[in-house]
Amino acid sequence: MTGRLYAVVGPSGAGKDTLIAAARAARPDLIVARRVITRPSSAGGEDFDGVSEAEFRARKARGDFALDWKAHGLCYGIPAATLSLRDEGYDVLFNGSRAALDRALTACPDLQVIRVTAPSAVLMERLLARGRENRDEIAARLSRASYDVPAGLPVMDVINDGALEQGVARFLAALYPVSA
Repeated sequence: MTGRLYAVVGPSGAGKDTLIAAARAARPDLIVARRVITRPSSAGGEDFDGVSEAEFRARKARGDFALDWKAHGLCYGIPAATLSLRDEGYDVLFNGSRAALDRALTACPDLQVIRVTAPSAVLMERLLARGRENRDEIAARLSRASYDVPAGLPVMDVINDGALEQGVARFLAALYPVSA
């Protein structure tokens, strides 16, 4: 039995990494792809492998990535070895990018999308708490944000606007819906 593949997308500050970590804790059988990103590992935040641009290009040339994209001046890659665990029956998810979903769907036709969102005021407060950008930069980012995904993709929406427990429950319900 082949496992399912989920791309988790949404704006910065929606809580994607927090919900992914909580889902992993609640479901140890769930495989979460550790992204490879061209930023220093010391940058903190999510669990990722930080590499130089030269190392990223070398890994891409070797075919190490099932999927890769550029966003916000950085390169992101999803290891092919992790996605191959689906062949062993594991459900796999990755923190993705809406801009890369067309290519992801081409590579993985059974891809499902979980779109995590929150109201703009909640996103603003969360992003301010990170301390990476000032209020004006965040406001500009939020004004450019789009929540659209390519037509034809199965999308499950998770609104993450309250207590962590509520967001986690919604996220797990999207991953593992109860049959009616």
